[in-house]
Amino acid sequence: MFRKVVSVDYVMDLIPNSSTVVISGFNLALTPEYLIIKLYEHYERFGRPKDLLVISDALPAVPNRGLDVVAKKLYECRDSSFLRGVLIPYPGFSPWLQKLIAEELVAYYAWPLGIVSWWLREVACGRPGVITRVGLGTFLDPRLRGGCMNELARKRRECTVELVVIGGSEYLLYRAPKPDVGFIRGTTADEVGNLSLEWEVALGTTLNIAQAVKARPKSGLVVAQVLRIAKPYSIRVRDVHVPGPLIDYVVVAPKEYHWQVSSCEYDPRLSGELIPPKESVRPLELTYEKVIARRVLIEFIGLVKSLKRPIMVNLGVGIPAMIASVATEEGVQELIHPTIESGPWGGTMLLHTDFGASVGPYAVIPLPDQFTNYEGGIIDCASLGFMQVDKEGNVNPSFIPGVVTGPGGFPVIAYGAPRIYFAGSFTAGRRVIRVDGMSKRLVIEKDGDVVKFVNKLYEVVYNARLGLMMGQEVKYVTERCVFRLGSEGLIIEEVAPGVDIDRDIIAKMEFKPVVSSDVKEMDRRLFSEGVMGLINDVKELLKPSSSYPSY
Repeated sequence: MFRKVVSVDYVMDLIPNSSTVVISGFNLALTPEYLIIKLYEHYERFGRPKDLLVISDALPAVPNRGLDVVAKKLYECRDSSFLRGVLIPYPGFSPWLQKLIAEELVAYYAWPLGIVSWWLREVACGRPGVITRVGLGTFLDPRLRGGCMNELARKRRECTVELVVIGGSEYLLYRAPKPDVGFIRGTTADEVGNLSLEWEVALGTTLNIAQAVKARPKSGLVVAQVLRIAKPYSIRVRDVHVPGPLIDYVVVAPKEYHWQVSSCEYDPRLSGELIPPKESVRPLELTYEKVIARRVLIEFIGLVKSLKRPIMVNLGVGIPAMIASVATEEGVQELIHPTIESGPWGGTMLLHTDFGASVGPYAVIPLPDQFTNYEGGIIDCASLGFMQVDKEGNVNPSFIPGVVTGPGGFPVIAYGAPRIYFAGSFTAGRRVIRVDGMSKRLVIEKDGDVVKFVNKLYEVVYNARLGLMMGQEVKYVTERCVFRLGSEGLIIEEVAPGVDIDRDIIAKMEFKPVVSSDVKEMDRRLFSEGVMGLINDVKELLKPSSSYPSY
C-alpha cells in the first residue's frame, strides 16, 4: 500500500521554480500555515522554489500569521524573486502583503472570491475560464483596470479579464494559468490520503483546488496539511471531503500552525460539533455601529413580513456581520437565515480577522456553492459594507491610495442580490460619536474628517446603474441617515434624532443628495438600551403553522 504521509521537507523539494501555487484559506480558517512557512524556509535555505505565482480562494493569512509572515520577510529584504505575482481576493488582513503590492515588489491581480472559486472548477473541467456578467462597469472590466491593480500586474498580465459578447450581451471572461501545485488543509487524513474536515470551520474550495491541479493537460502536485493520521479507509465514508487519489502527499502539522481561526485554536461551536443555546450570545454594547446593524435588521424584518416567510441573507465583513448577533438578541433569528461567504449558514458570525466562522452554524457548504446562492440571486437580500459612495450610488468598499484590501466577495454578492443594504459609518477618521440611550438620540461630539460620500470613487466596485437596470432595491444605512437609490441618485429618506440635515449630513458630503419631501425620523428604538421588541412585529410568523404537521 502506498503510504502518503511524508515529511514537509520532502514535499518542498518537489516544487519546481516558476510554479503556479494555489493555497486554500479564508483568513486563518483552512489555511495550511505550516506548508506556507516551510515553503519559504526551503527557499531561504536552497534558493528554490522561486518565481512563484500564488493564487488563493480568499486569503491564507491574518496579521503575523500564514502568508503575512512570508510577506514581511520579503518586504524587509526587498526580495522580488520568491513571488512574481499573487491573485488573491482579499489582502486586507495581510498588512505586509499590501506593502509588497503597493511598492511593486509583487504583481497583484484582484478577482472576487466567488470568481476565483468558480475559476478553479472551470479549470478542473478543462474550460478556458469563468464567463460571467460580474464586474461589468467596475474595476474588473478590461475597459478600466481588468483586475490588474498595480503596474507590475498591468505589464505582465498573467491573470486576465476579457470582454466577450454572447447573444448580443456583454460578459467577462476571467483567465489565469492552470495551477501546478495545490496546498490544502483538513483535520484528518488516512494513510492513503482520504481527507476529512471535521474540525474546520468551513469547507472552502478544498476539493476544487485538488481537482484543478490534477486536471489535464498536466497533472500537478497536491499536498494536504492535517492534524492527525488514521488507518487506511477508516474515515467514515460520508466524512471524506477529498478522496485520497486526488492527494499526492500528506504532512502532519504542529498544532500551533493549525488554528481554526486567528483567535482560537479549537472551539467545537465553530465546527458545528456543538450548537450553543441562544443565552450564550451576549448582547452587543449600544454603539453607533449597533444602531446601523439594528436599522438593517428592521429592513430584514420588513421583508419577512412582506414575503410571509423566513429569508436568506448574506452578511458581509464589518458592521453587517453584527446583524446576526442583534437578530439573536431580538429573538428573531429563526426568521433570518444568515450566510457568510466561506460557507456557514446560521449561527452568530465572528468579526474582524475571525470573519468566515460562525458560532453554532446549522449547515456548512462549499464556498463555490455558497457563491451560487449569491450570483444567482437565490438569497433574498444582502448587507455589505462601504468605504466610498458617489452621487450616482456607485460603491467602493475597499480601495483607497496606499491601502490594498481587495474586493473580497463583494462584487459577486452586490451583483446578484435582489436587495442590498449597504451599511457603514457616515464619515471615517478619528471621531467621537455616541448613542444617548436616555434621550434616544445620536450625539456627534467630534465628526470624522474623512468624507465617504464623494464626487468620484477611487475605484468602482458596485455599479449602481447596472443594479437599477437589473431591478435591485438598494439602500445605504448609516448611523445618522438612510439613503435610497433612485434614478436620480441618492435620496435621503430618514434622519436620526439629534442630527441636523444641513450641518451633519449635506455639509459632510462632496455632493448634494436629493432630500425626500417626506423625510422621516429614524426609529427611536434604534437608540435605546435593551431589545427593540422586533419579535412583536412578526409574532404571527413564529406560531406553529396548521399547514405543517406537528410532532
